[in-house]
Parts: sequence; structure tokens; C-alpha cells
Amino acid sequence: MPVMDPRLTPARPDLAAAHLKGLVEAERFVEPVLWQCAIAAAPIRRTPAADGAMDDQLLAGEQFAVLDQSDGWAWGYAKSSGYVGWVDLAGLSSKTQNPDRRITVLRTYGFSRPDMKSAPVVLLSLNSGISTGEREAGFVHAGDLGWIHEAHTAPIDQTASDFVAVAEAFLGAPYLWGGKESLGLDCSGLLQMALVATGVPAPRDADQQEDFLRDSWKDVTGDVGRQRGDVVFWPGHVGIMTDSEHLLHANAHTMDTTLESFREAEARIADKENPVRSIFRAA
Repeated sequence: MPVMDPRLTPARPDLAAAHLKGLVEAERFVEPVLWQCAIAAAPIRRTPAADGAMDDQLLAGEQFAVLDQSDGWAWGYAKSSGYVGWVDLAGLSSKTQNPDRRITVLRTYGFSRPDMKSAPVVLLSLNSGISTGEREAGFVHAGDLGWIHEAHTAPIDQTASDFVAVAEAFLGAPYLWGGKESLGLDCSGLLQMALVATGVPAPRDADQQEDFLRDSWKDVTGDVGRQRGDVVFWPGHVGIMTDSEHLLHANAHTMDTTLESFREAEARIADKENPVRSIFRAA
């Protein structure tokens, strides 16, 4: 059998996704059933437990392909990234809709009524998808997610033009392993959300992103100068240059999304025997 990335391979000894038949060994193969994230963010965990390690998140509107259910948990994979894990069914809905708008600001509230003084229902993050209904007083209704200020949304296919500017909006956001929302994210979550906002379907983890950009961006690892928009990869880490001297990255050193001297960050990380591995620039 071929070696397959376990993060992206929905297969266990007892069960696997139908599309893997002939590629992996399993007792049975099943077709996935699509569910949808119905809350602000639903963790994708390694184990079906509230304290299980979180490797990724589903944002509101994202779909999860369910292959198995057990004690209130669903096992499967995220449709957008392919990431495999367990999601609490309480955060999912079996009624799926294709979102027609997405959140374009760092975060925004869904309110109980089309009134900024009404009670907030949920706090949504950038790139969340919503299915909209009626409009009133500058708000748009998004079902159970409440009424959302329409100016904080855009058609699902309308994208940002500058992924660095998108990433800069996360400055100060707490570091959270496996996170990709405005209330907490990791280094690859930051890059993924910035690229997704510009219409680039980036994968989830740093090593996957490195391979993804290698195929379509210019490799400038050997170049002397840095510039805004260069994406810098270390083994297990990634950051974004905001200019020739400064690096923006969500990191466990400061436990937040910070802007610092690239030279200082490079030296500090190299001291841990982790030198820069590659740098890519949009072609």
C-alpha cells in the first residue's frame, strides 16, 4: 500500500472512506455524509473527548464529511482541508447549505435582531461562511447565527487583494495550536486564513503549505533581500514578511501573533537548531 499522510487519510483498521478503497486496508468502506459547522468554530480533535488535542478547526459554514458517529462525536474529515479527526456533534448541523456570503472582517457579531443594541448570538471570525435571507436596517439574517452587519460580509466569491494586509489584522491574536479563528490561531492557521481570504485554497499545516507554494510561487530562499509578501518556512513553522525587515507570525515564543525583526527571529529559531528551510514569493 502507498504511504499516505495520516492527517489527510480518513482510514482506520475498521473503517475508511469509500474513495480510499484499493488504497488502504480496512474492514469496511463507507460513503461520507456531509454535515455543517453551525457554531463560530468547532475543534477537530485527535480523540472523541472535550480535552482531546485540537489539530484544526471548522469555521461557521464549513462542511465536515462524517464517516462514523460515537457517543455524540463524529469522525471524518473537513471538506475544505481534508483534515481528519473528531468533531463534537453539538457543533454540527445535518442540514447543509452552500454559504452565499463570507465574513470579511477579523470578527463580527451575529445579533438576535437587526439592531446593534440587541443581544449577540455568536462572534464570527474572518472567512466564516453564512447563508443569508432577509435584510433589514443594514443587517442580513443568517439563520441561527443571527443578524450580521452586512458591510462585514461579501459574496462568497469576492476576495481580498492583499494577503499580507489580511494577516496583519490578526496582530495580537493569541497563539492557539490548531486554531484558525480570530480568537486564537497558530502559524499555519494565520497563513491559511490570509491566503484563503484572497481566494487561494491553502492547505492546513506548514509543511503542506510549503509544498503547495513550491509548486506555484517563486523560490527566493537564496536571495539576499526580503520583501513584503515573502513567506518564510522553518521546519514546523511559517511566517510572513511585512517588509524587508519584519516578520509577522503566530508563535509559541510570545504566545501571540507578533511582528518582530526577521533577523532576530531567524537567529533565535536557528539557536534551537532550526534554520530557515525555504522562502517563497508570489510569482
